[in-house]
Amino acid sequence: MKRLSVVALAGLAFLATEPVLAQTKYPVSPVTLVTHSSPGGGSDVFLRELTKHLTPVMGVSFAVENVRGGSGAAAVAKVAKSAPNGGTFYATTPTYIQTSLLSKPEVGYEGLDPIVIVFLDPEVIYTRAESPFKTLADAIAHAKANPGKAKWGAANPASLERIALERLKRTAGVQAAVATHEGGGDLMINVLNGTLDFGIGEIQEIRSQLDAGKVRLLGVLTDKRLPDFPQLATAKEQGIDLTVTKFRGLAGPKGIPDDIAAQWETTIRAVVASDAYKAEYGKESLVPAVMGRAEARAFTQRFAVDVTNNLKELGVIK
Repeated sequence: MKRLSVVALAGLAFLATEPVLAQTKYPVSPVTLVTHSSPGGGSDVFLRELTKHLTPVMGVSFAVENVRGGSGAAAVAKVAKSAPNGGTFYATTPTYIQTSLLSKPEVGYEGLDPIVIVFLDPEVIYTRAESPFKTLADAIAHAKANPGKAKWGAANPASLERIALERLKRTAGVQAAVATHEGGGDLMINVLNGTLDFGIGEIQEIRSQLDAGKVRLLGVLTDKRLPDFPQLATAKEQGIDLTVTKFRGLAGPKGIPDDIAAQWETTIRAVVASDAYKAEYGKESLVPAVMGRAEARAFTQRFAVDVTNNLKELGVIK
């Protein structure tokens, strides 16, 4: 299933607030940004917000394309087979690494070239507002008291979130069923209707329901509390030794020229530093962590090693 939508040119308000860069005109328009995420999912929201701020700076239009299938494998393959002219990129998250390690797809994460890392994205545990659980510790206590009856939810089967919940089960010493979905939007439905005790995701995925008072945050899987949610205790503070790192970036087909890669780094750094974009991503608790191509390549390889070790520890791969 594929859904294509073109992001229109930003209005004059953006032109007045975004930085203007003295740079060579970008060689391709429109630029297609591909994600495995369903509409409303974390990567989909990330791309659609980012493009609003990229358009006036780069002087090109963007299209966000949702390519479903194979826990991200279909989207990765599409981008890998695209022309390396700067016209097509994939929204990277840990999922594309994990899918490669777990299912050995036609094109794995190494088939793409990381161009830029943009953000680190805190993972939160959340439940419906009517849930009896007030904290993550409450939900864990329930799972311990009812072995095998707890139901937790993550995005797709090869996602970082799925691995995080398997690690949570092991760390807390509980039995729980982990249900996976096609994306954060699908997961949210089953949290809201009570099918699941809780779900795991990012603030940007659940922001609308959080603002509407439909969901409650139970904990965050970071070393420190989030500045914009100072009352939300970390898993460690609740007696569970678990932290999770998620990143968001862009990767393209191999062979993209150095000048195009450099242009992306320059542009992303300027946009992330702009007041207009800060006001938006600050609401989502995203942590700026801009890395150009060389750093992004090294970061991705280190992350892949860490994921491999986690999967081996869980007994998922040998």
